[in-house]
Amino acid sequence: MKNLTLIIPAKQEYDSLPIFLKELKNFSCHISVIIEDNDEKTKNCLNEFDEVKIIYQKKRGYGSAIIEGINKCSTEYCCIINADGSMNPKYLKKMLDDCKDNDFIFASRYLKPDGGSEDDTFITYIGNKIFTLIGNILFNLKISDILFTFILGKTSSFKSLNLNSQDFRLCVEIPIKAKKKKLSYSSIACFERKRIAGFKKVNELKDGFLILCGMLNYIFKK
Repeated sequence: MKNLTLIIPAKQEYDSLPIFLKELKNFSCHISVIIEDNDEKTKNCLNEFDEVKIIYQKKRGYGSAIIEGINKCSTEYCCIINADGSMNPKYLKKMLDDCKDNDFIFASRYLKPDGGSEDDTFITYIGNKIFTLIGNILFNLKISDILFTFILGKTSSFKSLNLNSQDFRLCVEIPIKAKKKKLSYSSIACFERKRIAGFKKVNELKDGFLILCGMLNYIFKK
C-alpha cells in the first residue's frame, strides 16, 4: 500500500495517537498527521515516529485539517482516518482494492451484515439516519452513513472537489460534490471500534445544525 497516504486529523489526541500509530506500523502506507501548531502535547507524542509526516494547520477546524492533508498528498490514493483508533485499518486493503474501479470508497457502519459501532450514541445514530435520508432524497446519493468520514479515494478525485468546509460539514460536502461531479463511489461495511481514549470532538447539537445548514446551502446552489 505504498501508493496510499493516511490523512489523520489529530486535535488533542496525545493519548490515542501513539497507540494507533503503533498499530499502523503493520501497514505499508504513508502517514500524514495534521495538528494545530500550539498543540504541544500531540506534537511531543510524535517524537518516536520518524516516519510520520507532520502538517501544521494554517486554519482551525476538523475540515481544514483534512483539506490541508489532502492538498499536500502526493500518493495516488489517500484515506481519511481518525486518530482515536475507532476506524479500524484492517479495512484499508479492501477499500484500496475497490477504489481501483471507483473514485471513492465510503466505509459504512450501517451496512449489513458486518457493519456496526461501539462508539455510536442514540443521538448520533438518529442524526446520521436523518442526514443520510436527506442526502439520498435531495441529492440522489446512494450512501448509508453520510456522517462517517472513513473515506478512501483517488487523491486527484479528492482534490477535484475543491473542498472548503472548515468544520464537520466536510462529511456531507464530500459525497454531495462527488455526486454533482459524476464521480464514482461505492461503500463497504465496517465495524467502528470504541475510541482508544479521549472524548468526541463533535458537539452533537451545534455541529448537527451546521451540517443541516451546509446541506441546505447545497440545495440552493443546485
